[in-house]
Amino acid sequence: MNVDGIENGIVLDHIKAGKAMLVYKYLQLDKLDSQVALIQNCSSRKMKRKDIVKISEDLDIDLDVLGYIDSGITVNYIKNGKRVEKKTLSLPETLTNVLKCKNPRCITSIEQELPQVFKIVDRNKALYRCTYCDTIVRNEELS
Repeated sequence: MNVDGIENGIVLDHIKAGKAMLVYKYLQLDKLDSQVALIQNCSSRKMKRKDIVKISEDLDIDLDVLGYIDSGITVNYIKNGKRVEKKTLSLPETLTNVLKCKNPRCITSIEQELPQVFKIVDRNKALYRCTYCDTIVRNEELS
């Protein structure tokens, strides 16, 4: 299968196989008027299988969300058919309005206009703690 390159926009590469739909959902790519290509389970020498997302628009994407979904993603900015910038990601220190606290006693359950803020507590296990009630959330709980 061949998918053409893009002239201007963003290519999200090295996404773990099966995670492209999470990227699509959390970046709200369905709301864009531009072209978006999701390529799933393509061959990779490094990863065996990977996903790729191509966006034919240069937009401000939330790198924290991407880093949380998969810290191995590379973000390539394309201008006139050439890569002009490449960013590698890591787990973010703080996540705001990405996760929801599942503690029914948390203030965010009652005061729903409050931002859902989580701070990293363990990088190796990708554990985050709610800043209001200290509930721990694991990376796998993103859905």
